[in-house]
Amino acid sequence: MNRGAFDFVTKPVNFEDLELTIEKTIRYVNQLKETLQAIKENNILKMYVDANVLNFMNTKEYESSLNDNEFIEATVAFIDICGFTSVSEKETPDTVVKMLNQYFDVMVKEIIAQNGIVDKFMGDCVLAVFKGPYHLDRAIDACLIIRNKIDSQPASQNFYPKVSIGINSGDMISGNIGSATLRRLDYTVIGDTVNTAQRLQSVAKESQIIIDEIAYLKVKDSFKCNKVGEVSLKHKANTSIIYEVID
Repeated sequence: MNRGAFDFVTKPVNFEDLELTIEKTIRYVNQLKETLQAIKENNILKMYVDANVLNFMNTKEYESSLNDNEFIEATVAFIDICGFTSVSEKETPDTVVKMLNQYFDVMVKEIIAQNGIVDKFMGDCVLAVFKGPYHLDRAIDACLIIRNKIDSQPASQNFYPKVSIGINSGDMISGNIGSATLRRLDYTVIGDTVNTAQRLQSVAKESQIIIDEIAYLKVKDSFKCNKVGEVSLKHKANTSIIYEVID
């Protein structure tokens, strides 16, 4: 019954070709692993680095501009969660981080919606930068929505979230600030305009958005503002007239 079962010519195996095929397959598998790892690392990097910076890192100009700094005209906003320190003192770390991330997520969505950049998170405060056309108006629009949305957040752990916001507009230095020794740079903005925005935030009360008189004169026809009065800002020789943006 097995007659003819082996009556055929066996095709010779070329072991050199087989070895090359196996090597190519191994290289392809390794390339796939490297690609998947790169995607994973890029997704992790996106959690820590602003998307605009990541996009810039993929350009040819990136390496040559690492040490280049520039003066820009922009608007910065310091958005602080009022009284959150008390929460961090009495709640568990997991609870604190969960609450903080929830509030930050609300803020970030509105900053991005107005083409702003989240420069950094500092404890319970966010520094946002707005560049380009109508940067001051867009910053105020974002902050008004942030204030309203945070105000409407439900209480968590008996904490009713509120924000205090300082906004300032003008010239500032934009660039890579950091330590060559640590090989660590922070792409950020610095200067008196930035410092003043932080000082304005420090005098803002719950649910207040504070700007100085120069900013007020630029936006008074677009936004409803109330004069607060004269205040002494830290490290400022002269008093400043400030306004609260209502709507």
